[in-house]
Amino acid sequence: MIKISRRSFVASAGAVAATAGFGMPAIAAGKTIKIGAVQPFSGGLELFGKQAQMGLDLAASEINAAGGIMGHKVEVLYEDNKTDPKTSVERARKVIQRDEVMAVSGPITSAARDAMAGTMKRLKTPLLYATNYEGGICDRYLFSFNTVPNQDTAPLIPFLKEEGVGNSYYMFGADYVWPRNMFKAAGAMIKTVGGQTIGEEYTPFGVKDFSSVIRKIADSGAKILLFALPGADGITFIKQAEEFGLTKKVTIAFLGFAETYLGAFGPGKGEGMYAGLPMVANSDEAGVQEFVSKIRKQAGDDAVVSFYVMTHYNSLMAVKAGIEKAGKVDKEAMIDGMGGLSFDIPTGKAMITEKDHHVAMNMYIGKTGNGTLNVEKKLGVIAPEGQCG
Repeated sequence: MIKISRRSFVASAGAVAATAGFGMPAIAAGKTIKIGAVQPFSGGLELFGKQAQMGLDLAASEINAAGGIMGHKVEVLYEDNKTDPKTSVERARKVIQRDEVMAVSGPITSAARDAMAGTMKRLKTPLLYATNYEGGICDRYLFSFNTVPNQDTAPLIPFLKEEGVGNSYYMFGADYVWPRNMFKAAGAMIKTVGGQTIGEEYTPFGVKDFSSVIRKIADSGAKILLFALPGADGITFIKQAEEFGLTKKVTIAFLGFAETYLGAFGPGKGEGMYAGLPMVANSDEAGVQEFVSKIRKQAGDDAVVSFYVMTHYNSLMAVKAGIEKAGKVDKEAMIDGMGGLSFDIPTGKAMITEKDHHVAMNMYIGKTGNGTLNVEKKLGVIAPEGQCG
């Protein structure tokens, strides 16, 4: 997706030749550029790890087919963090110190990301974080390729009001940093549009019976359930909510919803839910259809493609563009090259902010219907709020 002009390529090649003459490049000509991928392949969020892998694999194969990065082949080294913060730190340290990776992709949860942050900074290795999150990080060694609240949630709340869905909310999510901080941000947004938060509740992972909270939500009178319970627990809740008839009383605004959930609720279930997203796979946009087609050619015709696939793909393509912009294969130079970078992604143009390393990109409101996720509204490019205070 990233197009480098012949002039840029020649300039980059000249810069490499010049440093090679003095024996100074961090990676010798022809040596493999390694990228670590500390992702969940077990422990409950392996579905998201597989989505990440599909995107990274496609990016690596495209880069290598086009001659690599300044003549260097790219290799992605996968490590299972078991959906566990402590294991995430151990695996990150392993790929950085033993395998000498240029950057680390991952993880999925905010808890694992926060646990890894100190290690990334100490070892001066960038973390390519491609999961939507609650915002608030400003660090030289972290790049966020997915969304923050002002991009995915802030447009959704006024949209639901304008559509006549409602303006009173019950918030229910998992008891960890992402839902709590997302609901904190959403509460302020709801007040801005004159709405009301009627209830706010959290649950530990692993709960099997949600009947009591479902009754509480139903009795609250709220018109919208702002929902942030990812993975298998979220699927269990939605199934039980359907059985109890909750979905006939409230509209669900599902934070972090993606195509990975489609079909999990049963035939004809999970309909009419809304989400803010950076990509919808069945969009009629040519770039999206081309991207989905390439993923399915690589991973199989039945592969589910969500925005997680795209954002991880984008992260590796940004590494390529950042190194080529810098003109040498070096971590610090790559970081400088990626800051302020403008590049093409499947949904159009994207730009990495100079200081806080978040991404401005096209955004969408999606709605489930007829067993799929559809584009309800194209929002255009939304820049992330500044994260550096």
